[in-house]
Amino acid sequence: MLTSLSINNYALIDNLQVDFNDGFSIITGETGTGKSILLGGLSLILGKRADLSSLKDNTKKCIIEANFNITNYNLKGLFAAEDLDFDEHTIIRREILPSGKSRAFVNDSPVNLNSLQILGERLIDIHSQHQTLQLTSDEFQFQVIDALANNESILLSFTSELKVYKKLKGELKALLEFQAEAIKEHDYNTFLLNELIEANLVEDELQLLEEEYDSLNNIESIKEKLAEAYLLLSEEQIGILSSLTSLKNTLQKLASYASKYDDLYQRVNSSLIEMDDVYSDIDTMQGHLEADPKRLEFVDAKLRVLNNLMQKHVVNSISELIEIKNQLEEKVSLTENLDTSILKKQTEIASKQEELNAISEAIHNNREKVIPELKAQLETILSSLGMPNAQFKIELNLADTFFSNGKDQLSFLFSANKGGNYNELKKAASGGELSRIMLAIKSILAKYIQLPTIMFDEIDTGVSGEISNKMGDIMLEMSKTMQVFSITHLPQIAAKGHSHFKVYKEDIDNVTQTNLVKLNHDERIVEIAQMLGGIELSSSAIAHAKELLN
Repeated sequence: MLTSLSINNYALIDNLQVDFNDGFSIITGETGTGKSILLGGLSLILGKRADLSSLKDNTKKCIIEANFNITNYNLKGLFAAEDLDFDEHTIIRREILPSGKSRAFVNDSPVNLNSLQILGERLIDIHSQHQTLQLTSDEFQFQVIDALANNESILLSFTSELKVYKKLKGELKALLEFQAEAIKEHDYNTFLLNELIEANLVEDELQLLEEEYDSLNNIESIKEKLAEAYLLLSEEQIGILSSLTSLKNTLQKLASYASKYDDLYQRVNSSLIEMDDVYSDIDTMQGHLEADPKRLEFVDAKLRVLNNLMQKHVVNSISELIEIKNQLEEKVSLTENLDTSILKKQTEIASKQEELNAISEAIHNNREKVIPELKAQLETILSSLGMPNAQFKIELNLADTFFSNGKDQLSFLFSANKGGNYNELKKAASGGELSRIMLAIKSILAKYIQLPTIMFDEIDTGVSGEISNKMGDIMLEMSKTMQVFSITHLPQIAAKGHSHFKVYKEDIDNVTQTNLVKLNHDERIVEIAQMLGGIELSSSAIAHAKELLN
């Protein structure tokens, strides 16, 4: 419920702060005092777009803030879906800056207008004679029937299963499309795969093969250089080993004189040992080094195959070729097993379709059961609202396709006159009749589900005192389970409210301002008496006002 509203610097409102109670609240005021301004400010909280014309003083920002108690509204899921911080006492703030930019906040977290609109729809329903299009939509009509049928949980189940069904259908479509393309590409993919399999790919093999090729291809040069190195090490007079041995012996004689000479000796000795190892390795290499034309030919051929494959697939490594090979294996395997996959997917879809058909039939049966009750309640209420000949024809037919809420096609027809033809609501009912039908529907819905705060904006325009009295009774009854506001010009309705607010204009420093004030009991008597008899209060108007209030 709406617990408070503050409006600053909006239209003719300078600074307004008002608290609201639950139950039935009345808002009255003379024509032109600014009731539409109040609704306009509230609409901004609900996500309506704003512009600079909204500012009273265009050098200052406009701030509108509303507090809501949403304890019984079951909105945690919506807050989570919109990534909002949930609080049972939620604050919505809207700011319009002098630059024309607009900002919105829910519990001090910034939100976009789309999220604000989604939340606003669950908090306040502003209804006037000119806002009855919702009544003529299939979606709303189904909501009414499903509320009476208590279909909420089964519809959630249907929605969940329908999501799975659509996902399966999408996967089947993708499989069939893939199959059509895969059949065209299968032979080529198989050829590419066989090429890669025959290449016997080994990770990091390329570098080893390149090194081996360089060794085999330069065998004579390697032999020559190894022999040359062998001689440099082993030559008896000037070879490296002979020279290092002589240097070692010389330094050995100095080693005993000081540690620095011993250090030189040890370093030369280490070098001698290392060079001796190098000599042994070169000797071994010379012994094992042989020309191998066949191996060279094999390595050369393998390198050409690998390089050709890398060039063909536009990659730079064997690991990338292996990845392509794995992908091709998957494609070829999938193509060869597509018939099995498609059949499995079709079986899953058929099974899910049976589930959905069963749920749809249950939804349909629940709806069928409550339609006579809905029809009877609507016609009874409308009869009391001055439409004694109002009749509805509500029919459901199972379709061959799944919709978002089952398989039903709804025919919601209306006739306002005895013996008249049934037609769609928007064609058969006038604006005033639609307004009364909406009031009747909302009063029925209030018995079955938790509705948001509803604000009726002069829906009683043009009705008689007797009918307005009944309208007031209906709104009062609705207020037992929800918060109801009625903006009205009729004293019969105004007298039924638990709280009464008056919208008025006043001139302050030659500037016209709109304000809203809560009336006490005596002030209500005066206000209702003026609604009955005009500004000049008569004793009979006062007495009548007291009678209505009592």
